[in-house]
Formats: sequence, C-alpha cells, structure tokens
Amino acid sequence: MPRLPDAVVGDAYRSDFSWRVLEDLVDLETRMAGQKEEKEGAKILEGYFEEVGLRNVHLDEFEIDGWWRGSSSIVTGGSHDQRYGKDYQVIALPGTPAGTGDGELVDVGYGRPEDFERADCDGNVVMASSETPDDFGRWIHRMEKYVSAANAGAVGFIFRNHIGGCLPPTGEVGYDNRPGPIPAVGVSKELGARLTRHAEDGDLSVTVDVDCRNEPSTSVNAVGDLGPDTDEMVLLTAHVDTHDIAEGANDNGAGSVLATEAGRLLAQIEDELETRVRVLVFGSEEIGLQGAYHAMNTYDLNAVKCIVNIDGAGRDRTLSVNANEFDEVLDAFEAVTDERSIPLVSSNSVSPHGDQWAFVQEGVPGVMVSSTNPDKSGRGWGHTHADTLDKIDIRDLREHAVTIADAVCTLTEADREVPSRSREDTRDLIDDGYEKELKLGGRWAY
Repeated sequence: MPRLPDAVVGDAYRSDFSWRVLEDLVDLETRMAGQKEEKEGAKILEGYFEEVGLRNVHLDEFEIDGWWRGSSSIVTGGSHDQRYGKDYQVIALPGTPAGTGDGELVDVGYGRPEDFERADCDGNVVMASSETPDDFGRWIHRMEKYVSAANAGAVGFIFRNHIGGCLPPTGEVGYDNRPGPIPAVGVSKELGARLTRHAEDGDLSVTVDVDCRNEPSTSVNAVGDLGPDTDEMVLLTAHVDTHDIAEGANDNGAGSVLATEAGRLLAQIEDELETRVRVLVFGSEEIGLQGAYHAMNTYDLNAVKCIVNIDGAGRDRTLSVNANEFDEVLDAFEAVTDERSIPLVSSNSVSPHGDQWAFVQEGVPGVMVSSTNPDKSGRGWGHTHADTLDKIDIRDLREHAVTIADAVCTLTEADREVPSRSREDTRDLIDDGYEKELKLGGRWAY
C-alpha cells in the first residue's frame, strides 16, 4: 500500500515551501475572477508546479462573465437622513447589476423561508444577516437570500455581516443568472445594527446605489500531473481566485498552496503511486464554480476516480471533510488521521458548495476538505477585507499538507474501489433545502 514515508513527512514539517507560495499569491493583493491578477496568480502556481516536478503543466483558459467593482452607497431618509459610502461600511456584491433601489428598509433576520413569508418585501429594500441559526439544519447561502428577496418583490438587497470588525461581506449573487435582478450590497455588522436601530425609530427609507460593470472575460485553470500515466486519475483541487477586496490568504490562497505542497510531497514518491494524480487549481470558483464546470465538461468523467477539493483549510487547526456520502473517500482520510492520531471532523451530507460539486452532481466521488473550529461561526474572516496572511499559521499548513497528501496517496491504490453513482441517485440524495437553493440560483442540473 503506497503511503508517505517518514522522510517525506519530515521534509513537510521542516519546509517553508508552502509559506513561500502563499506569500507570492497574497502579494498580488487580489485575484478576482476574470481579472489580470487572477491570471497572474495562476501563472505563479504554474511556475511552482514545474519547480516541484509535475508534468504536462499548463494553463487552461475559458470564457466567463466578468464583473468589475465601482462605488456603492446607502442613503437613508425618514427617521434618519444619512449617507454611507466608505468601504468599511458598504460594498457591492459580485453579480449585482449597476443601478439604484429605493424603498423602506425591511429586515428579514436570518433570511429563512419563514422570515420572508412574514415580511412585506414588495417594493422595499430587504436586509438579511450572513448568519444561519444552528438549528436550521443547513447553511443558507447569500444567493438564496438574495433571490428570495428579489422573488418577493424587493427592489434592493443588503447582506449584513454577523462578524464584527467593520467588515462588510462580499460574495457572488448572480451565478448562472448574471447579472442579478436587483442591486445588492454587503454591509458591516456595525452598519447593519445602526440601520436596524434607526428603523426602530420610525419609517426608514433606504436608497441602495451600485456602480459596476458586467462584461465577458476569461479565466484559467492551472494543471499538472504526477504519478503513472494511467487513464484513470485522482483530482487534487483548489481554487486560486479571490474576491477583489482582500488578499484571499485563506479563501483560497491556503487551498491553492496545500494542493501545490501536497503535489510536491507526492512527487517525491511518484514511482510508488498506482494511479495518476492531477493537481488542478481552478479559476472562477467565487462566481459560480466556473473553472470546475469547465473541467467537468472537458474531462472524461469515467476516468476520474475521485476528486479531493481543498477550500478553507487554512483558517483552523482541525481538518474537516465533507464526503457527500462517498464513504470510501472518507475512509482514506480516517485511516490516515487515525494512524497519525490527528483529529478529523467529518460530515456526509450532499452539499452543492465547493468546486467538487461540479463533479459530484454528475455522480463522480468527491469530498470537500476544509478546517473547522466549533467556537467560530460562518466564514470567519473569509469574503472580507480581513482575509489576510496574518490569519494563517504555517504549522497548520504543514500538518494539513501531510494529511491530504497521505490520503490522496491512499486513494491512488489500484485495488481501492471508490464507486461512483448515477446522476439520478445524486439528485435523490440532495436535501430539499439545497434543492430549493439550487433552483432559486438557476443551478439545478437535473
């Protein structure tokens, strides 16, 4: 059974390679999908792929709907006449159209379906929290809250962060329906609290104004192979793009680094690997998994044994794996972590979030590798100005890289079966709530 030898593990715990790659990525400051810095980030990874000995290294370009940020503001009237336009108060959400929405402020709280049913959204500006209550049973994506507001007749949407620090959240709202139907902005927790307080003083009118551009562009995936030249392959993936307001050190610089570092470790034992490993760092994850869908539509899916996707694995110490009900892939991670006495948090719901979904929806075995801290809620610093290098610890990168590389090594075993399933079986496993989310966002593939 191929596994990482102690010498390779020791190299991983002594190396600063991952930190060097991460510094190069965050020095770009942003890697927004479809913009030149995203391509520069992919070129940086291309260079490191070649440095660590991957073969068939190249960039795979594809077309996307691009988005460029302008200025945004919120102006209130009625009980309080004020204007907010500083970038620590309000920012546009990618996929929003340019334009103005004007109406009374309606706060729908968490933005659950029942919250919208109770609210009078028609002709008004709707505000929803970025938080999902623990007892709801699934995460409610901002896109679902946005589309629910638009479908209820709202003329503008405000996405309020539940994490303090003057950090308005960003995040895609258009997806496959770009641009979205109504102007949308993110606001800080502090500004959201002020708007709520002012609305309690009496009727509060709100004007949301967004300046932006929605135009065609191109993005790229970075690709490199290692191991035997088999038709079958294990995909080791992440995404290089970020939102344009931050360095993206965690989301998903750390994931890009971990895929590259795991590739470096596996390259040292590639003669022992029994199946080809393709390191594939996607572009345009943040605007609808576009790089992953491009690859899915390009590859022979029968040749993809499984996909191990890394996203958000740098923010906490404990690795987490969502297996999408592919127990055999989860077994590989559990075997590695049990052997090394490393904690692992696992879940097994079929989730449409993360690049692996483009493959999982077709029945290809796939898992999402992240990290977790039970004392934190939501994305933490992700999708805000604070997603910066100082939030990452090289000790976490080293440990996660060893675990991921060892699990991928295990998955390359020729006699290790990882059964796929039909599209219909995947469809039937999707929770009703996620089905609603996918249909609202125009992402339902069935």
